[in-house]
Amino acid sequence: MKAVVIAAGDLDPLDRAVLADADITVAADGGAASLESLGLRPDLLVGDLDSIDAALVERLAAEGTRVERHPIDKEASDTELAVEAALARGATEIVIIGASGGDRLDHELANLLLLTDPALAGRDISAVRGGSRVSALHGGARRELGGGIGDLVTLLPVGGDAAGVTTAGLRWPLDGATLTMGRSRGLSNEIVSSPASVQLGEGTLLVIETQMGGTDG
Repeated sequence: MKAVVIAAGDLDPLDRAVLADADITVAADGGAASLESLGLRPDLLVGDLDSIDAALVERLAAEGTRVERHPIDKEASDTELAVEAALARGATEIVIIGASGGDRLDHELANLLLLTDPALAGRDISAVRGGSRVSALHGGARRELGGGIGDLVTLLPVGGDAAGVTTAGLRWPLDGATLTMGRSRGLSNEIVSSPASVQLGEGTLLVIETQMGGTDG
């Protein structure tokens, strides 16, 4: 079951396509207003609701949106709560839109780092904005990349160095390499043959795939 979580950051016009085949849409607080700008309403609204107009909350509830209100003093972001709500409802795939942009850099970083939560290891969860997709790869796992030839792939270690990084199908191949946290060695690689893949021995990587008009090959 595919769930789309709408966070309160900026939406790209291409993000509408992500919503087309969603089985459930979950808005994280102000993400409901972003969704309304597309002429849509969420199936579920989650959060402390401090970033959304009360009249919109009332109208959405009247139109059938289920509202799950949380206290303002809480220990999780609205996006994290929305992801948990999607999982609780049986989601097997979660795509977050609106995770980046806006005027809160701290929220943007928290949304992207949420993908690296060890509790989500093995889950199909990613954040999408326009032609870019961000996901996490944990130690011991292998990922086939979805892009076409010419598309970009960035590998950024999180929480420490990433060891045993091996890639296939990329312009600058890695073979059992160590990517050092805070350094840019894994930035802007390029798919040159398909299928491309990345395998990780130890650590955690953020995998950012950016469409550049590449084609399958």
